[in-house]
Amino acid sequence: MDKFNDLRNKYEEIIYKGFTIDEGNETFKITYNFVIPNLISFNPTISFNIDLFINENLNDKLLNKIIYRLGLIELISYYKAVCPKKIVLENGYISKDEEKFFKKIFYNGLGEFFYQNNININKEELFEFVINGEEETIDNVSFNGEGNLIPIGGGKDSCVSLELLNGMNNKCFMINPKDVHLKCAGDTESYIIKRTIDQNLIKLNNEGYLNGHTPFSAIVAFASYLVAYITNRSNIILSNEGSANEPTIIGTNINHQYSKTYEFENDFYNYTKNVFKININYFSLLRPLKEVQIAYLFSKYPKYHNIFRSCNLGSKENPWVWCCKCSKCLFIFIMLRAFLSKEEVINIFGTNLLDDTSLEKYFLELIGKSDTKPFECIGTIDEVKYALNKILDDESYLVKLYKENYYEDINIDLSKLYYENNLDEEYLNILKEVINDAE
Repeated sequence: MDKFNDLRNKYEEIIYKGFTIDEGNETFKITYNFVIPNLISFNPTISFNIDLFINENLNDKLLNKIIYRLGLIELISYYKAVCPKKIVLENGYISKDEEKFFKKIFYNGLGEFFYQNNININKEELFEFVINGEEETIDNVSFNGEGNLIPIGGGKDSCVSLELLNGMNNKCFMINPKDVHLKCAGDTESYIIKRTIDQNLIKLNNEGYLNGHTPFSAIVAFASYLVAYITNRSNIILSNEGSANEPTIIGTNINHQYSKTYEFENDFYNYTKNVFKININYFSLLRPLKEVQIAYLFSKYPKYHNIFRSCNLGSKENPWVWCCKCSKCLFIFIMLRAFLSKEEVINIFGTNLLDDTSLEKYFLELIGKSDTKPFECIGTIDEVKYALNKILDDESYLVKLYKENYYEDINIDLSKLYYENNLDEEYLNILKEVINDAE
């Protein structure tokens, strides 16, 4: 808290000066301008191929409105360096309702960051908006989109969505894709944006300014909305499961996956309908399902088994690899082992993670025997136990540890839909059909 208070007292504001657009023959580039007075400025960018402007009825005012608000989400990464008391919108405007919406994203999306940095502050005290711009009126916008935009993250969940939606009018969406993303998308056309982080932020991180987790999925939400608008897509279909709603710190609202939760999904859906006033739907196809159900479905699609990757540490390598030393790798191994043979899962990872004694700490976190779950995008504690219960005859070290010391009878009906969701009957029927015979 001392460092937090010292920094926000020394640097009391961050100014969102606006953005510039460089429209070339091939590329449309957005450059944002954020300034922390007496410290540093930042110019992160978003760019994409000019060919993505498929919508022939674009409204420039609405386009700029969407771009500006994407910048507010980008701002979170730069705000967190000193956590100033004021966010000054120098030439921009948002309504009072929008202020509440963005404050909630900042506060909940930085929940893990606050926890890891021992920062204790409530939402109202965190910052205030200072709005120096004026509201701009936008007349009724004509928009008649069609088809689906499916964000691809390289993991098993979006692969499952692609399979379930196979045969529909689909396009994929990716941010800074690696080879694994493109392989998962397969023959489906992909709309790609390039996002750059200003190196001045890396400089501050290296100098010891505040750093930590930010809600990347909120960036995906706004960036995919921008792309859906310019490419004339009517649905943005996420692959976030209902299990993402479980807090990382049990008994609190601190959730590594906040911007993947049903709460965020609803907030974003309602926000875009009220503020942008066009008919683009934002929902998760897999929301009614548990993570273990998605693993069951994924086990049926072997063409992805040696393609997909879900390891955040491994994602920093080129090519993307399984590090086999983190909680995320262990979690995915356990989920798949419930439905695939030991040999099949070892073939995916290259080693038997359940025999690795160095992973015991993460294992205990996954089964709820620590103060926190791992700060990763993983399923619930009960789902991990359920998966382990299906492989109790496995003689691997961690399975034996669970069986002898922590076994708990957990029953999950894989053929049920569990969670609140925003799916219409068409999409619900797709899920019901594929899980109806699950055991």
